[in-house]
Amino acid sequence: MFIVIFYFIISVVTYITYAMDKSAAEQNRWRIQENTLHMLALVGGWPGALIAQRTLRHKTQKISFQIVYWATVGFNLAGLFWILLNPDLNKLMF
Repeated sequence: MFIVIFYFIISVVTYITYAMDKSAAEQNRWRIQENTLHMLALVGGWPGALIAQRTLRHKTQKISFQIVYWATVGFNLAGLFWILLNPDLNKLMF
C-alpha cells in the first residue's frame, strides 16, 4: 500500500510542477529545469507527468525531452519490478 500512496502523492506533485512550468512558459517567466521534471518522473511521478503532458499539452513536441522521459519511465518500472520481485524489499514496502 505504501508504494501506491507514494506514487499517487509524487504524481500529484509532478502534475502541479508541470502546470507551474506550463504557466511560466506562457508568461515568459523563469522555468523549471527539465532535469527536475525528469527526476520527478524517475522517482515515481511519471503517471502524473504523463497526465500533465496530455491534459496541459506540455513537453509533448520536444523529442529530446520525450526520449529522456520514456527512459525514466522504463528505469522506474524496472526498479519497481525489482522491489516487487525481491522478497526482502517487498516486506518493507507492503
